[in-house]
Amino acid sequence: MLRDPALELARCAMHGVAFVETIVDPADDGFGTFEALPGWLMEASADLRAMVAAEGAGEGAGGEERRALPPLPAVRIAAGVHPHNAKDLTDDLVAALGERLRDRRVSAVGEIGLDYHYDLSPRPVQREAFRAQIRLAKAAGLPVVLHMREAHDDGFAILAEEGFPEAGTLLHCFNLDGAEASRWVEAGCYIAFGGPLTFKRAEEVREAARIVPVNRLLTETDAPYMTPEPLRGTLCGPAHVVWTAAVLCEVLGADTPEARATLLAQLYANAEALLDRAPTPWQKEPSHA
Repeated sequence: MLRDPALELARCAMHGVAFVETIVDPADDGFGTFEALPGWLMEASADLRAMVAAEGAGEGAGGEERRALPPLPAVRIAAGVHPHNAKDLTDDLVAALGERLRDRRVSAVGEIGLDYHYDLSPRPVQREAFRAQIRLAKAAGLPVVLHMREAHDDGFAILAEEGFPEAGTLLHCFNLDGAEASRWVEAGCYIAFGGPLTFKRAEEVREAARIVPVNRLLTETDAPYMTPEPLRGTLCGPAHVVWTAAVLCEVLGADTPEARATLLAQLYANAEALLDRAPTPWQKEPSHA
């Protein structure tokens, strides 16, 4: 979905973004990202060298030698069929998805869930696809990344019936109020905030961020959508997460360099614990393909 994934990874490195979770929807894009990712990382290294050289040249003679090449972000994959495409989740695709979950680069099943705003798949079909992928995530020992839009009641009820995965549940790109956030937090979920946290009229989203325990908070971009302020209206990239993180520091009162560093370290630790974990027993088993 990004125009130039390699360039975006290089930009992440330049801005100190150390971890990226990319999304694969096999009903929409197939599994091409799995094959393309090594090439993107190689291209990103070349882009990064060019960026550092250009920055050094701008600083004058010898400037290009003064900055070491920053590391590219670690990249993991969340794979799952989005509720928009639930109508395309056949038994064969479920089986193919299950095999891809054995790839040790995969760290979550998602985005999965319900979208009653667009209703691009019939609601009963969305619910069945959601259930099927919750079960698959639990079998694989992986967390789920949720897309919920105007469907939080049904989504929560389904998770309560199926059982929240022990590996974790991440409510993606949260843009509602504290009352809604509370029940997900009480159920042990992580909450990720993206661009909406920065929107000028979204005080209810900032209210929600204040009630989420700091060890359950993540930041994200939902790139190429939901570009944060002050860049709203432009195409969003993963590196734009720095704007959201800056606003989250303000919202939570991290108003000194030391407090900001502590909070940002906690956010990174949360993402690493949930999404950059060691291979699961499922992933260590031989493929059944």
